[in-house]
Amino acid sequence: MGIDSESDAAANLQIGPTSLGMVRIYIEAEGVELPLDFDPEEALEIAEELRVAAEAVKAQK
Repeated sequence: MGIDSESDAAANLQIGPTSLGMVRIYIEAEGVELPLDFDPEEALEIAEELRVAAEAVKAQK
């Protein structure tokens, strides 16, 4: 499965700060719990990538 492939998978996503100064993206799906911790700079880079991708999709409509 690639980034451009559709999927029927469902997951819960939570994002927030940790007590250790990291930003956690927590993904929970059937049989999977995946906590991903990023330092603030990495989190800002991810946020920018999300923004750019959303703008690209909006431009296609």
